[in-house]
Amino acid sequence: MYDLIVIGGGPAGYVGAIRAAQLGKKVACVEVERAGGTCLNWGCIPTKALLKNAELYQTLTKKGKEFGLSFDNLQYDWTSVIGRSRKVSGRLAGGIEFLFKKNKVDYIKGYGSVTAPNRVEVTAADGTQQTIEGANILVTTGCKSRELPPLPFNGKSVISSKEAMILPTQPKSMVIIGAGAIGVEFAYIYNAFGTKVTIVEMLPNLLPVEDDEIGAALTKSFKKQGIKCLTSSKVIGTQDNGDSVTLTIENAKGTQEVTADVCLVAIGVAPVLPGGMEPELDRGFIKVGDRYETSIPSVYACGDISGPPWLAHTASFEAVQCVEGLFVEGHTPRKVGNFPGCTYAHPQVASVGKTERALKEEGIDYKVGNFPYAAIGKAQASGDTEGFVKLLFGKEHGELLGAHIIGENATELIAEMGLALEMECTTDEIHGTIHAHPTLAEAIHEATLDADGHALHM
Repeated sequence: MYDLIVIGGGPAGYVGAIRAAQLGKKVACVEVERAGGTCLNWGCIPTKALLKNAELYQTLTKKGKEFGLSFDNLQYDWTSVIGRSRKVSGRLAGGIEFLFKKNKVDYIKGYGSVTAPNRVEVTAADGTQQTIEGANILVTTGCKSRELPPLPFNGKSVISSKEAMILPTQPKSMVIIGAGAIGVEFAYIYNAFGTKVTIVEMLPNLLPVEDDEIGAALTKSFKKQGIKCLTSSKVIGTQDNGDSVTLTIENAKGTQEVTADVCLVAIGVAPVLPGGMEPELDRGFIKVGDRYETSIPSVYACGDISGPPWLAHTASFEAVQCVEGLFVEGHTPRKVGNFPGCTYAHPQVASVGKTERALKEEGIDYKVGNFPYAAIGKAQASGDTEGFVKLLFGKEHGELLGAHIIGENATELIAEMGLALEMECTTDEIHGTIHAHPTLAEAIHEATLDADGHALHM
């Protein structure tokens, strides 16, 4: 009898399993594919490897002369580009399997079904079955790419993000439906290597969940890079031609057809439920209570399977909270509050807290601090001056309400703002924090000064 059986080995599952084992519990983790889940094997990690390749190639081809570099016939090997991404993913997946051994977590390969409140049936790839029992079961089965009904995935001309990472041949053209983080990241990757990319988004800007000013800046940047951005546009017709896809697009200018070798559908995710007993659902996702409990006794759920924000770092946070709620006396599990959102294109985008749009809708009085990368010495030295830091503070008390960054290393800079938000830091407290020179983080300090009308370098 296990103290905890975890179904799913992604960022929620493996973290929850390891944390329970650290607490001295007997733990099993059931995973149908490889440890790490979608994030490590088919999402967060391999895409970042591809992005690094794309960024390096684009820097050498577009900015080589600026850095005094010259070369003849710079080329890339698409197979090696994809291969490097898979190697990085494989290496880290192996690392998680090592951590399972180190923490004495039983790693069971197969498809898990909850056949009773304390029982899981595991079906291996060869069809053999075994039944394991546990005092508690944690479901962390995650999500998969959502299909566009009239245009089902075929793995060749109509693909999900998974296939986009392993296309054996680079397409000459690609149309992407959806301008969230996945759509934006792949638009950048393929465009950097010379694929003709068109991205279609129903709302006015790319990354519509971000602050409007950030989304508008990214849209402008992508257009400069040669990416065709059809925003405020709707797909009203689809045709899979076998070796290409044709979309009929409608917007304020009328209708047009876009034909591309490959169509990447990036319109969100759908839940992946375990087999067996089905708990109460909310819009297809598992409904959970304050302690991550489901409607089935002794069965819990967290991560993507329990609904948005569908991020690896929030999934891991929830898993730790759930497990400690189960096994640490007196611990009250927390739900996700403020969390950073990151998009790894070029320029990078990162945010935490409220957008200006949300503050207006909620009737909150605020002040804005804004500072451009171009006025930062480190940005000038690195040759990457595109972007800015935008900070939102309460008007009366000066507390940080939201932070929004577009530019080089935005995804690293946002950690400071997440801590500041969690600690309810004010403009005075950020003013009083010395930011090293020369660093990009100086833009945070200057944006804070700007909120009070006295930025020093602008």
